[in-house]
Amino acid sequence: IVDGMPIGGGIDYLNPSDIQSIEVLKDAASGAVYGARAANGVILVTTKSGQKGATRVTYDFSYGFQNPWKEYDVLNATEYALLMNEGYLAQGKAPVYSDPYALGEGTDWQKEVFNYNAPQINHQLTISGASDKVNYYISAGYYSQDGIVGGNFNRSNYERLTIRTNTTYNLMDQSAKRNFLHKFTMGINAAYSRNTSFGITTNSEFGGPLGSALGMAPTLKVYADDPEALLAEHPAAVKDPRNGKPFSIVEGSIYNEMVNPLASLSLPGTKGNSDKLVSNFWGELSIWDNLKIRSSLGIDLSFWGDDGWSPAYFLSTKNFRDYSEVWSSMNRSLVWQVENVLSYEKQFGSHFIQALVGQSAQGNMGQNLAGGNRYLQEEDPYKANMGFATGTQEYQTASGYVYTPHRLASLFARVSYNFAERYMLQATVRRDGSSNFGPNNLYAIFPSASVGWNFSNESFLANRPQWFSSGKLRASWGKNGNESIGQFKYTTTMASGNNYPFGNPGVVNTGAKPNGFANADIRWEESTQTDIGLDLAFFNSALAFSMDWYKKKTTGMLMDIPVPAYSGDSAPTGNVGIMDNSGWEFDIRYRFSLGDAHFNIGANATYLDNLLVELGNEKGWQNYDSHKIGTLTRAQNGYPFPFFYGWKTDGLFQNWAEVEAGIQPNAQPGDVRFVDIDNNGVINDDDRTMIGKGMPDWSFGFNLGFTWKGIDFNAFFQGVYGVDVYNVTRRTDLYYINLPSYMMNRWTGENSSDRIPRFSFESANENWRASDLWVEDGSYLRLKNIQLGYTLPSHLTRKIFISNLRIYVAGENILTFTNYSGFDPEIASGGTSLGIDRGVYPQSKVYTLGINLTF
Repeated sequence: IVDGMPIGGGIDYLNPSDIQSIEVLKDAASGAVYGARAANGVILVTTKSGQKGATRVTYDFSYGFQNPWKEYDVLNATEYALLMNEGYLAQGKAPVYSDPYALGEGTDWQKEVFNYNAPQINHQLTISGASDKVNYYISAGYYSQDGIVGGNFNRSNYERLTIRTNTTYNLMDQSAKRNFLHKFTMGINAAYSRNTSFGITTNSEFGGPLGSALGMAPTLKVYADDPEALLAEHPAAVKDPRNGKPFSIVEGSIYNEMVNPLASLSLPGTKGNSDKLVSNFWGELSIWDNLKIRSSLGIDLSFWGDDGWSPAYFLSTKNFRDYSEVWSSMNRSLVWQVENVLSYEKQFGSHFIQALVGQSAQGNMGQNLAGGNRYLQEEDPYKANMGFATGTQEYQTASGYVYTPHRLASLFARVSYNFAERYMLQATVRRDGSSNFGPNNLYAIFPSASVGWNFSNESFLANRPQWFSSGKLRASWGKNGNESIGQFKYTTTMASGNNYPFGNPGVVNTGAKPNGFANADIRWEESTQTDIGLDLAFFNSALAFSMDWYKKKTTGMLMDIPVPAYSGDSAPTGNVGIMDNSGWEFDIRYRFSLGDAHFNIGANATYLDNLLVELGNEKGWQNYDSHKIGTLTRAQNGYPFPFFYGWKTDGLFQNWAEVEAGIQPNAQPGDVRFVDIDNNGVINDDDRTMIGKGMPDWSFGFNLGFTWKGIDFNAFFQGVYGVDVYNVTRRTDLYYINLPSYMMNRWTGENSSDRIPRFSFESANENWRASDLWVEDGSYLRLKNIQLGYTLPSHLTRKIFISNLRIYVAGENILTFTNYSGFDPEIASGGTSLGIDRGVYPQSKVYTLGINLTF
């Protein structure tokens, strides 16, 4: 929620320099008043306002350069050739490479793909000020970032332009000493942003440039050995736009996706654009001293789309296009919110009461239009639009739809009581209605309550030690709802389809059909959460400590209900699941001074225990992320959601005696020994079990900071512990792809290795199947941010009409401590693919130099 306006789809439209504060509401009681979207917590973002006094003008500039924080260690050309020869000899074939050592290092495809020292530039200009009548903050910002993968080909680059104005007017104040209508204030917070981006495929073994860079043979050169012969055979071979040389081609690949990654990056791709305007108009009237009414109207207007084109190209014998193509899409949406809140507060001696009642209504609507065509008159980026495409009707595509309006309507009330800053009580109730549900369950009521006890204010602690500043116990309980399921799940809608033949035999006709099964009884998903907390402060609050325990139970989870395949339609959505989340949160802060030096230290940690109690289907489990090597994730009653699913291993067979004593008939020395979980003497699918999970047990962070005269320093570390990563990039089941360098330590004879199996192109034992062999510890500690600044003395800067001048150097992701072998342990994938690494886009290591000026 940004300045009172709920925002969907993330807050990337915000300029970080415009943010004044961020508050996270995690317990049910504090988030209850925010209604339907508070089931997973609330993030309150407040943007900046002016400060009383003369007008302030500030300008901030920074320039940074980015590099990958690490590169994946793979085989060089000599090592690759030796391993390939070994694979051929194992099949009884002649080796392919006659002199592997003459190949040397070969091509380092990662170094070719990465865009080193990619620039990152930020400009920010603000004008702000305040008086008794008006408060204003106006800003404009520009940010650009070249990607570390493909940025040198204008791919994965990003630009953001932002404009913001926050203004408050005091139209009527108490100076007239009226007994009624004391004060009237109104304001507007408005922000516009335009984002432009060029995307690339990530977290894909071979579909993206990173996956291809890992898998490409180091024996293959970047450019074709004989350019003229290549272009004569394949005129649409891709050329490097930087020098005109044609890239080499992967010939005879057995996997469709593998192409020269530089060639794929050289193709034009798709440019994404988004324009967003978010405004919140509000007015607050003080009717009496203690009674106020506040009304607001917020709008979130978005326009976004994609424009792309592709010339005819030839990347490989299995990946080519013999025609040019152009495509475009346009989208728009409008989200609005109207809110009215009446609040009252009163002090009666030691008793303080606050109360509010309110109404909120929200809706959204939108449209989409997309189209494309083939055969451009000229393969020119400036003429790549559908007006220059000459494709006949069979190649012309067009689609569009109108988003059906979605509505939320709510009533809420909250009462707070405070006695002498000793005892505190708060109760909230909210009634939410959503158009996502039918008349049977349109509305739901969500209550919450919280209590607090400042025991340090009790008389029996009046003479407490001076070092003990304060102590407070807290407890809360509450319910929240979730309605994020899409529309019309409660009733049958119609769609076009061509699933069945009618009329003439064998002719399939397009017609209307039901669009999935409906569930008229679908209702709100509910989360019930209990929190108990303790706050302590010592040494005049220089040292502060807080601890929280929480338990959250989600019932009626909104999930698809499996139906038999012969039903012929998509599954209905129902309230079928139960999930428990519980854990602890700790936070400690300490600040102190030594002369002119001021220090602050802080740390926090969170422990999470996640458990799927009930999935909601008869079998109690469901397999999800699948792969050639098998099912990777599963949801199952009594386990975390989701978890990695596969076989456990127990080292390698070292000799034929061990193989003959085992229960794997297709094994041979150097193969993986799998664990017989059910002890039935057979290794089969029933022996699969939990082999890891992508949800960390612990998440933590700590920060260090100090100021001394004009010098300031800050450092922030972040990490996780007790988490696994399924590293798919280590797979060895495909011919000819490059492999991790640890394969040089593979099993080559008895006791040569007990972890890395023998190398072969084929494995009757299925060594490559989904197992804990590919699961790694994903714990890490990372220096996320570090900054050192210096503010010049004001008596020097005023001579050049500058009231404040600060220069700084900063770094992001400078240090990472982890045992994970992949690109990055900070895996962004979520949902049922949580923790699976298929070649994720790595975090950038960034060094920045900046300046802050105030006039």
